[in-house]
Amino acid sequence: MKQIVLLCLFVVFSCKEESKNAAEVKANTAVPEKKETAIDVSQIDLEIYDYDGLEPLINKKDDKIHVVNFWATWCAPCVKELPYFEKLNQEYKDENVEVLLVSLDFPRNYDTKLKPFMKKHNLQSKVIAFDDVDQNRWIPAINEKWSGALPATIIYNNNKRQFYERSFTQEELEIELKQFLN
Repeated sequence: MKQIVLLCLFVVFSCKEESKNAAEVKANTAVPEKKETAIDVSQIDLEIYDYDGLEPLINKKDDKIHVVNFWATWCAPCVKELPYFEKLNQEYKDENVEVLLVSLDFPRNYDTKLKPFMKKHNLQSKVIAFDDVDQNRWIPAINEKWSGALPATIIYNNNKRQFYERSFTQEELEIELKQFLN
């Protein structure tokens, strides 16, 4: 009996010591938390549109080629391909190509996520926020085959319009644009 009591005491105390040691190891080896620095977004003037306001921006009748990308900061494939649209904007602006980035971020995140993202990544393309809750109206109005998934892109000019419900590589995006340049 005495041996059982001693065994029980040994187990209890050794577990507490092990827990204490595990906690110390964890505290000493934990990855320090990354502190976010506040980004001043007060100078960013974000235009916000519903579908009635967006519609003229995605159906312009002029001599330009328009590249309209629907994206959001919470969409990993969108964020991954965003530099390709920025590069397109820089490299083809002298060839009458205009890039419009339409953010579908939630309105409550404009100041906390979207604007800091715009500033951090120094977006040079025109960025607008799209805020329209009537998805049954605007999704099929943008393209009748669009499921509403992101990313999505429209490339158009006066004579041709192409809709893409997919992400791009830099090369794929340029190939699609060049079909409009020729």
